Amino acid sequence: MANTVVFMSDEHNPLYSEPYGHGAVETPHMRALAEEGALFEHAYTPSPLCLPARSAFHSGRYVHESRCYNNCNVNLPDGLTSFGSILGQHGVHTVHMGKAHLWRPVGELGYSEVVHPSEHRPPGDRECRRNPLAIRAGARGRADGYGAKPEAFSRPGRVVGGAVDWLRDTAPTLDRPWVLFVSVGPPHFPHVATPELWDKYSGCGDLPDPGPEHPTARHPRATDLRAHFQTDGFSEAQTRGLRRGYLACVDWVDQQLGRLREAVETAGLRGTTNLVYCSDHGEMLGRFGMWWKCSLYEDSARVPLIAAGPDYDGRGRVDTAVSLMDLQASLFASAGVPMPGGRRGQPLQTVPDHDDTRPVFSEYHGHGTRASSYMIRRGPWKLIHHVKAPHQLFHVLDDPGELEDRYETERGIARGLEAELRGICDPEAENERAEAFIEGQLAAVGGSQGRR
Repeated sequence: MANTVVFMSDEHNPLYSEPYGHGAVETPHMRALAEEGALFEHAYTPSPLCLPARSAFHSGRYVHESRCYNNCNVNLPDGLTSFGSILGQHGVHTVHMGKAHLWRPVGELGYSEVVHPSEHRPPGDRECRRNPLAIRAGARGRADGYGAKPEAFSRPGRVVGGAVDWLRDTAPTLDRPWVLFVSVGPPHFPHVATPELWDKYSGCGDLPDPGPEHPTARHPRATDLRAHFQTDGFSEAQTRGLRRGYLACVDWVDQQLGRLREAVETAGLRGTTNLVYCSDHGEMLGRFGMWWKCSLYEDSARVPLIAAGPDYDGRGRVDTAVSLMDLQASLFASAGVPMPGGRRGQPLQTVPDHDDTRPVFSEYHGHGTRASSYMIRRGPWKLIHHVKAPHQLFHVLDDPGELEDRYETERGIARGLEAELRGICDPEAENERAEAFIEGQLAAVGGSQGRR
């Protein structure tokens, strides 16, 4: 058995880090963690949006099962159980620190301790109407969400400071296994950093390639998202500033990972404790003219997943596709607790390093699109199955930028991946369920009527 520290950031595209090949941003602690343990090269979120992704991770249930479809947090179901509650019932001490954004207040979810909770007050997002498509009020102003601010990271810094104190003062005194979940907001928008970090990345505000002129950017779901967030009006200067600020925010996250690594070592826990770094979803960062998340393209749906400790040391790079659902299953395996039936995922400890037959699933039902979309990744191929829009198929090893849609030329592969999808859910039926549920949420809160 082993203890586990999970450090989860928010909106970190893994391609913006040293272990995943970025040449400008400095992430020495992510690199060191990967060199010590395991780097999962193709890890995915269960949904590229905060509340659905985090609720799926904590509950072990897919989004269409949990019905946590979007960031509106009214009328959400009560029948979900957190890993903190289940592990606690088996004698594991569980701690939640920082950002929650779950189906219920984190204090009600059965964790042994809740420290520095950050909740989203009901009703959450009102701008989630899909038909007609809601255009987010004031979204154009997000283009100026970058720059330097001395207190940029003060609140999340306190969360990590609390975790460091807990590892030093409490963890060594426990006589039972424990799981510490530490969650911070950066590098989530706005891309505001301390002056030191902002200055460090002067000259690193490049332009994304490709932009909104590429055929992949002209897919109806991509154009919907650009319209919802009004991103076609972003200037070159704003784009450069947002991308520069993002690198600074990623650097800060890496520094916090370094604090946690040092705390584990200093407390004498290295031989008994896994340390895992991940994020809830990625960030488009201007590719195809798209920003933030909400898309099943790689930049939005991929997440970093790096782990070291007794369950992972010396493993190296793992190219089998995995999911955050597998990470939550790993918490049970590390603690020596059987995972209850109905929870999704396979422990990362048992996932082969090279398996081209293993499917990974993600889904999106949230704001900025007119209907649901689903992803199946298996081996080099990735199907994005859109309800009421053309499907897409990419060979993400030969074409990691998703520049060539091969759905029409590789119909046999597409049919096989669709069969995998339909073994998990009925995409059209789940779209209808989601639509009805979202309309009920909006009726309850008097949400945006949308336009267009």
